[in-house]
Amino acid sequence: MNKNTDFSFDAWQGLIGQLQNTTTMDYDFELLIVRLLINLGALVLLIWLIHKRNKNSTDFYFSYFAIGMTVFLLCFLLSNVKLELGFALGLFAIFGIIRYRTDAIPIKEMSFLFVVIGMSVVNALVNANIGIMGLSFINTIIVLSLWGIDKALIINNQQSLPVLYENIANIHSDNEALLLKDLRDRTGLSINSYDILEIDFLRDVAQLTVYYDRETTPKTK
Repeated sequence: MNKNTDFSFDAWQGLIGQLQNTTTMDYDFELLIVRLLINLGALVLLIWLIHKRNKNSTDFYFSYFAIGMTVFLLCFLLSNVKLELGFALGLFAIFGIIRYRTDAIPIKEMSFLFVVIGMSVVNALVNANIGIMGLSFINTIIVLSLWGIDKALIINNQQSLPVLYENIANIHSDNEALLLKDLRDRTGLSINSYDILEIDFLRDVAQLTVYYDRETTPKTK
């Protein structure tokens, strides 16, 4: 009788343990899905509100999304794994100092990449007590803050464009007005100033950097 009672009690304990493990697994999976969607939404808003407004190029879009989602999944799935501090810092540094040998990444792009990595880490490792609303609020504050700062900084900011100019007679300081007019007519840009980087008298060309308002974009053929 005692043996049957002990067996029944052990069976019930095992069943309860399995149910608890199943409930925990379901909760972890739901948490993964929700946080993954929040992280994806934050990346979309960050790229659409800030990066797309500053640059029409989509060269870095795939890299931002790929690195952001990879860092998120890596941090979330390894959040319960005990790692040495040096390994954890080295893992973060690998993604934080990425450089592509074929193309030099501008400082602003590297800063944007760091924000993408930082947001993904926060979304993956934030305390569960924060809740979904709290996590959404944090992401919203980050995106809106960066958007506001970027908008305030570009009010009087100008875009630059390298130009190889062949009418070298206009390079003379007395012909500055003619040079600006010629550049505006050719490019269709509201050019305000320029810098002369290099003059090649053998080929009668000059390397210029022109500065124009961000509201205008270069004409393409």
